[in-house]
Amino acid sequence: MPKAEKSNQVLVQLIADLKKRAHENEAPIWKDIANRLSKPNRSFAQVNISSLARHAKKNDVIVVPGKVLGVGSLEYPVTVGALSFSGSAEDKIKKAGGTSLSIKEMVNKYPSGKGVRIIS
Repeated sequence: MPKAEKSNQVLVQLIADLKKRAHENEAPIWKDIANRLSKPNRSFAQVNISSLARHAKKNDVIVVPGKVLGVGSLEYPVTVGALSFSGSAEDKIKKAGGTSLSIKEMVNKYPSGKGVRIIS
């Protein structure tokens, strides 16, 4: 059976950009994220706020190769980059003093990937 191609052109472009930026900046984290996003959509990460609270420390920089969901609470600021956010997750991150970014914004802000952690 032939490999199915992604039909979402925005996602295809993001994957290509991540691979390019990984090579340019010698940042293997962005290639890892690109590879995770190249898999079927059903295998994308779905991470709750409670998981972020459990695994991230104050002022950590986190990237989620998928969607951040709003179950749980967050008591301290973190910077989170993800493919998408539920409305309640975005509100809870902002209420805690944190920042929510798209993956593209995350790559622009942290091109070398230093200090960025993956939670999936």
